[in-house]
Amino acid sequence: MGQAQQTEQSTEMEVDVAAIQQMYKKFVTECPSGLLFLHEFKRFFGVDSTGEASDYAERMFHAFDKNGDNTIDFLEFVAALNLVFRGDLEHKLRWSFKVYDKDGSGFVDRAELRAIIENIYRLKKVDRREMNTSLDEICERIFKVVDANGDGHISLEEFVEGAQKDPWILNMLRLDMNPYNWVLEQKRRKSAHF
Repeated sequence: MGQAQQTEQSTEMEVDVAAIQQMYKKFVTECPSGLLFLHEFKRFFGVDSTGEASDYAERMFHAFDKNGDNTIDFLEFVAALNLVFRGDLEHKLRWSFKVYDKDGSGFVDRAELRAIIENIYRLKKVDRREMNTSLDEICERIFKVVDANGDGHISLEEFVEGAQKDPWILNMLRLDMNPYNWVLEQKRRKSAHF
C-alpha cells in the first residue's frame, strides 16, 4: 500500500515537473526577456489597452505581481497558475481581495468595491435595465454582511469570512480566475466586432 501511494505521488510530481517545463517554454517564447509586462499581459489575454476589460486586466496583473515591480516573472507566473488551477477557496478569495483593493491599503472601501463590480458587469455585458438591483444596492448588501465591525472598510479577514457566509456574496466577491474561459470570451467579443 505504501509503495502504491509513493508511486502515485512520484507520478504526480513528474506530471507537475513536465507541466512546469511546458509552462516555462511557453513563457520564454511569449516573454523572451523573462518578464511579462502589463501591455504583454493584456495582449496575451486579447484586451485592448483602453477597452472596458483593461482596468480589470490591470488589477489582475497587479494581484499576480507579488513583488510589486510592475512585471510578472516566471515564479510569479507559476504561482498564479497554481492558484488558478489548484488553489483552495480561501486562497482564491485572498487573491480576489488584492484585485478589489486597488490602492493596496489593506482594505476595500465602497468606491473600490463598486468599481470592480461595475467592471465585472461591463465585461459580462449585463444590461443595467435588466438588473434587479443597482450597483449601489449590491455594494450596500455586501457591506451589510461583510463589514463586521461597521467601519466602512472591508479588511482581508472580513472579506474572506464574509464571502463564506453567504453564497450570493461569495459569487459576487470571488473573481473568475479561469484564464481559459476569459480568453475565449475576449476572442468571442473581438470576432463579433468584425
